[in-house]
Amino acid sequence: MERTLRIGFVQQENVADRENNKQRLASAIEHLAHEGAQLIVLQELHNGLYFCQVEDVDNFDQAEAIPGASTEFYGALAKRLGVVIVTSLFERRAAGVYHNTAVVIERDGTIAGQYRKMHIPDDPAYYEKFYFTPGDLGFEPIQTSVGRLGVLVCWDQWYPEAARLMALHGAELLIYPTAIGYATSDDEAEQQRQREAWTTVMRGHAVANGLPVVAVNRVGFEPDPSEQTGGIAFWGSSFVCGPQGEMLHRASEMAEETAVVDVDLAHSEQVRRWWPFFRDRRIDHYGDILKRWAQ
Repeated sequence: MERTLRIGFVQQENVADRENNKQRLASAIEHLAHEGAQLIVLQELHNGLYFCQVEDVDNFDQAEAIPGASTEFYGALAKRLGVVIVTSLFERRAAGVYHNTAVVIERDGTIAGQYRKMHIPDDPAYYEKFYFTPGDLGFEPIQTSVGRLGVLVCWDQWYPEAARLMALHGAELLIYPTAIGYATSDDEAEQQRQREAWTTVMRGHAVANGLPVVAVNRVGFEPDPSEQTGGIAFWGSSFVCGPQGEMLHRASEMAEETAVVDVDLAHSEQVRRWWPFFRDRRIDHYGDILKRWAQ
């Protein structure tokens, strides 16, 4: 039987004024709810600019407790509009312990669960290891009124192990709040190779696990405060694909966008009957996956 979930997402260009960002997100969430969205996904660290372009201890002042001001803000929206919202926050767990944390808000305004980003990058303009302690909640789906959500965050999207473990724990769809873009030093051909690789790897997770995927990226240019790089042109291209990797909707590369996409969650079981990858896994021969390098 068909089980349609109406998924909305917000692809936004952020500014330095955090309150401005939050109010524009609130307007977009309200619009999507009125369009019939039951689940609304926001981009990574959506309240502000992507501060990880530099290593600056003052940026820790942006972190907040969970529950806290942001969960109250988005919780009130979720309750008033009757929607489930996937948020992405800079969590202050304790003095000196901070996480990049996705928080899922149930439609009654309560916190359904959270996921702390497990894979933390450290590249030019993406100095996340300076800020974020690796997650310790594992790859556990979050049960909500609209289904079991396999929420991961950005850099996690490159790892098939993360997607597979979410699937093995019963996730009904994979969700990736994201902040990724072009280095201005790369030529157009290289930029497009990177964007297409990003899209392709997540579509591969959909196929390999027989699950829909939702990836929501930010858009627009954000300068590097240190001026060591040319800043990041976030490539947008947020998308929703089905369990065979079929593209259901792909957003603009350069413009803000909201969209509502219908996904049949029940179709995943039929796909897994056609392609029984889980049945045929050779779990008795995968021990080397636990090694850093197998030679």
